[in-house]
Amino acid sequence: MDAVKTWTVQVDIDEHEDRTRAVARLRTGEHQSLAGTGLARLNPADRNVPRIGDELAVARALSELSHLLLDVAARDIEEISGVPAHPVL
Repeated sequence: MDAVKTWTVQVDIDEHEDRTRAVARLRTGEHQSLAGTGLARLNPADRNVPRIGDELAVARALSELSHLLLDVAARDIEEISGVPAHPVL
């Protein structure tokens, strides 16, 4: 492999009251952009530890992003091969 490619994921986190939202955006060198969103909500019975809400929301956003990227790969495989593709994580 002669080429090195860099893909960048930017994660933005915002909080509103007891809710945390994260958006993970993937930018590839081919001008492709995908975004996954994750949410976390503080259970009223739990201690308020903002870091935990951030971790949960970001994990969920990255998980959604990975599934979206897998869907793109499946469509690309099908387009090139003409055969249904079912890649798995």
